[in-house]
Amino acid sequence: MKKLRRSSKDNKICGVCGGIAEFFGVDATIVRILFVLFTLAGGSGILLYIAMAIIMPKPAGESDNEDGKDET
Repeated sequence: MKKLRRSSKDNKICGVCGGIAEFFGVDATIVRILFVLFTLAGGSGILLYIAMAIIMPKPAGESDNEDGKDET
């Protein structure tokens, strides 16, 4: 079963559009254009993108630690 996650391969800012595109099997450019249209139609695209960047989990295997070492 596919899970909705941010993309690590197709990301420009946070990987939200790339993750949505991978989940639905469409091109990420289409998703990005939809976010731009929502933004131009009242600004809801920006709020939606920020909310999804916070809510959507990171790609599997990606950690908060940049160097990959444990912080013990």
